[in-house]
Amino acid sequence: MTERRAILSGSAFEEQIGYARAVVDGDWVHVSGTTGFDYTTMTISDDVVEQARQCLRNIEAALAEAECTFADVVRVRYLLPDREDFEPCWPVLRQAFGEVRPAATMLVCGLADPRMKIETEVYARRPAA
Repeated sequence: MTERRAILSGSAFEEQIGYARAVVDGDWVHVSGTTGFDYTTMTISDDVVEQARQCLRNIEAALAEAECTFADVVRVRYLLPDREDFEPCWPVLRQAFGEVRPAATMLVCGLADPRMKIETEVYARRPAA
């Protein structure tokens, strides 16, 4: 039987909407769209680059709970309401993924809260035991 477990971050959104920050399904880790909110304080910066940094901190915590790191990420999806906000985030994103080179997509779309300037989701494959 394949292991399947939910990883929760404590975000109010997870409770209100009914989802998990990540789901471990066997060797695969699916990290939900993750925003720049600091989930412990439920605050968010106005700066898109700081939001990108916080997204990555949130994702890194979920991956760690799943026994993964950024090195295990195979797919990343960036969602932004304003395409002009993407390029300023590149250096921060390159720090996390530059050596890993996961498949990636950037989409321009509306996000759930107008304070959100970037949302990021990843898929990772856990290393063999």
